[in-house]
Amino acid sequence: MMKKIVRNLFAISSIFFIGSCEDSDKVFDQVTSDVTRGAVLRTVNLISNELPIGIADAGFSAQLEVQEQTDDNGEVTSVEVYVGFNDNTVEAGANDLDVAEGLIATLPASDFTIGEFGLPRFDYSISLTEMLAFTGVNELDLFGGDQFTVRFELVMSDGRRFTNTDNSGTLTGNFFSSPFLYTPTVVCFVGAEQFIGDYSVTQVVPGIFASNTWGNGTTVTLSVGETSVQRVFEAVYLPEFGIGNGPRAFAFDLICGNIDVPSGQASGLQCVGGITFGPPEATRGTYSVDATLIADDDSSFNIVFRDDESDDCGGGVDAEVQLTKL
Repeated sequence: MMKKIVRNLFAISSIFFIGSCEDSDKVFDQVTSDVTRGAVLRTVNLISNELPIGIADAGFSAQLEVQEQTDDNGEVTSVEVYVGFNDNTVEAGANDLDVAEGLIATLPASDFTIGEFGLPRFDYSISLTEMLAFTGVNELDLFGGDQFTVRFELVMSDGRRFTNTDNSGTLTGNFFSSPFLYTPTVVCFVGAEQFIGDYSVTQVVPGIFASNTWGNGTTVTLSVGETSVQRVFEAVYLPEFGIGNGPRAFAFDLICGNIDVPSGQASGLQCVGGITFGPPEATRGTYSVDATLIADDDSSFNIVFRDDESDDCGGGVDAEVQLTKL
C-alpha cells in the first residue's frame, strides 16, 4: 500500500524539462526583460573558495564578468568589495566572534579588461592574512566550518547599486552564476586520493516514508566536487518505490572531522515543489581525523542529512547513511 501511495505522490516527478543554454547576451536579456534595466556580476571562474588550515598562501580568488544593459541612464563605474567573518564553531559559553562586513576595496571600471564575449572582466584575490588583518580575527580562533564573507556590489553612474539582495533564482543558477556573495570556508586538508572510488551504502536512520534513501547495498562512486574537500556521487532517490526517476548528484563537504551537507540539493522527485536535501537539524556526520585534524581513514564514514528539508511532502526527517569503501 505504501508503495502505491508514494508512486501516486511522485507521479509528476517523472517528467523533466531540459533547457538549453544560450549565449550570455541572450540569457541576460531574458532574465532582465521584466525588471528595471541594471547589471549583474557573473562568475567566470571561482579559482579558490576555501581556506585550508596551515596553508600559508590560502585565500579567496575569482574571475568575474560585468554584464549590463547600457541603453538606460546608468552604467557600472566601479565594484565595491566587502569582507566579514562568520564564527560558525562557537563553543558553549564562549563568545561569538562574528565580524560585520566592511568595505575593503573599490575597483574602478577603468581597471577592467575585455573578455572573450566582449564584456568587462576582472580578477579579484584576497589572502587569508589580509582577511584576518581586516576583520581583526585571530588565526588561532579559526576552526573548520568558520567562514569569511566576500561580497561584491556594482555601483552605477546614476547612483543605483546591485548586489546579492537583488538576485533571483535565475541569476544564481549554474550557467548564469551571479551570487555576488561568496563564503570562503576554513577547512582541513583532505588528500585528492581520499574518499574516492566505489562505496557501498547502508541506511542507518531511515528517510521520509521510513525509506532507504538510495537503497540498502547500493554502490555509489565518489569523486572530487567543486572544492578539494567536497565529494559527490550520483544515485537514484527512493529506488525501492520503482518510480522510474534517474540518478541525481549528492554533494557533501569534509570539514575537519565533520561532514557538512549543503542545502537545497535536488532529489529529482517532488510532492509539490520539489524534495531537497540539506544539513541535519541535529548532529552532523563525522569522519576520522588524526591529532592535526588531517583525514586519516576513508574506509567508512557516516553522512547525516535532512531528507525533504522544506517539508515538501509534509514532514522532513534527519536521515543517516554509512558509506563503506569497496
